[in-house]
Amino acid sequence: MLTWLQFVLVFLAAIAGGVVNALAGGGTLITFPVLTAVGLPVVAANMTNTVALCPGYLGGTLAQRRDLVGQERRLWTLLPAGIVGGLVGAWLLQVTSEHLFRFLVPYLILLGTVLLALQPRMKAWLDQRAARRGGAVSESWSLPTVGLATVYGGYFGAGLGVITLAVLGLTVSESLTRLNAVKQAISLATNVAAAVFFVFSGKVVWPAAVVMFLGSLLGGSLGGRLAGRVKPGLLRQIVVGIGLVVAVAYFLT
Repeated sequence: MLTWLQFVLVFLAAIAGGVVNALAGGGTLITFPVLTAVGLPVVAANMTNTVALCPGYLGGTLAQRRDLVGQERRLWTLLPAGIVGGLVGAWLLQVTSEHLFRFLVPYLILLGTVLLALQPRMKAWLDQRAARRGGAVSESWSLPTVGLATVYGGYFGAGLGVITLAVLGLTVSESLTRLNAVKQAISLATNVAAAVFFVFSGKVVWPAAVVMFLGSLLGGSLGGRLAGRVKPGLLRQIVVGIGLVVAVAYFLT
């Protein structure tokens, strides 16, 4: 059972994660390490984190729902892929031993950190590709590539949005704004599918999940108000720095 001080730390981390997700993305790089720091086993911490942060994905999808208009056919194809990918990733986590996942954690955090650091360059590249629109890969390739990306998302969520947007940019001829809305919807489907699986795993630490749920809602609201005052680029650099430090710490322990 967590102490009151540990609950406070988890709550503050969830607020920070909510703010970061609202402004730049990468909140998992803050919340997950704090859960393990207060004593949760790494698998339980990952499952608890996934369940607790579902509202953030819902909020992001609702905020961009206008950009989903006219993409219903695409969503009918890709959302099931996100659900299946999330469930497969969640199942893989369920059968992964605590020791093996503990070994993989620093590599997963490092991957999420690198993806967050490369996000501006990926966005610029996608913008250029959208402007050209020539020689696009068949959109049919979006189904298997999104499926693979969401398997990773169900297993460990940090960087899911960046990966999904990148594969959509490679396989779908559409504006980046509308692709971002599809990415949000896919991330929501993936995260909810994994969370439902984890709910029945018996490993979710519910007191921590509830505290994080409330903190992430507060952080998301605060992040929305700060959107015009805080530069996302600066915040991204801070989170990338935190992610690198956390990855090194996990490698050394």
